Amino acid sequence: MSDSILRLGTRQSRLALAQSGHVAEALRSRHPGLEVELVPIVTRGDREPGELAKLGGKGLFTQELEEGLLAGALDLAVHSLKDLPIHLPDGLGIAAHPPRADPRDSLISELGEDLASLPSGAVLLTGSHRRGSQILLARGDFRVEGLRGNVDTRIRRWRESGHAGLILAQAGLDRLGAEGLPAFPIDPEVMVPAPGQGILGIEVKRGSRAEELCAALDDPASARAAAAERFLVRAFGGDCTLPLAAWATETEGRIRLLGVLATPDATRAARGEGVGDSPEAAGEACLDALQRDGAEAVLAALGRRVEG
Repeated sequence: MSDSILRLGTRQSRLALAQSGHVAEALRSRHPGLEVELVPIVTRGDREPGELAKLGGKGLFTQELEEGLLAGALDLAVHSLKDLPIHLPDGLGIAAHPPRADPRDSLISELGEDLASLPSGAVLLTGSHRRGSQILLARGDFRVEGLRGNVDTRIRRWRESGHAGLILAQAGLDRLGAEGLPAFPIDPEVMVPAPGQGILGIEVKRGSRAEELCAALDDPASARAAAAERFLVRAFGGDCTLPLAAWATETEGRIRLLGVLATPDATRAARGEGVGDSPEAAGEACLDALQRDGAEAVLAALGRRVEG
């Protein structure tokens, strides 16, 4: 990295480029004279079709970017935090969490404005076990079918399918400016978001000048929410493919964390919430509530266990 240029690694999807472009503009605004060059990279997750959990998890979208950071070919990488594994390679870290966008999931449908208004037996499309399980928890008469691809691809496939609806992250729709789409945000108490949904993570090499420059973009409230939500991810094994939901809100310095863990078919589920003065305290309280509501049985059904 020269003194005036940062090389920002990003996936090539339209959403990833939009997110990275937003971060690049924020860096230029905070550091006049700084140049930020976008370096698009195709990751293994972009190349290989199939179910993420069977391919190796969402880390498939970060490996090549992290290799670039460690090799010095990149200075920073921008990730959707919900896709970033808990355990980062040695030498790398998160320099900043910019202000959080809308954390909610959205129903894309021309048949109803919420889950309750859709017809009996409706088929909903999603590539997320977390979303699928919560759809079935809300409406056991629904059917869920898997769907992968970028936002534009999923919207096109939904329209071609003739099915009742599609579930996408509202933050992605907002960042893409998806106007005119029949999108209806779902109450996060009904469909609890993914840990880190709506939050970006700016990954850098520890001790680098990029870390210092990117720190100016950190939003403390978003960082606290991220820490609380990812506390649960870490407790349940650090795997972001787990059907785990976590949503943190903060009022007058107190953090409330709501969590849901369920099997993809929703035959087993645990729900709990906790409140604390710190992300860790809220996480501990929520974890305890989830365990009291049967999280161990859910994990056993998933072939997992709580990390000791």
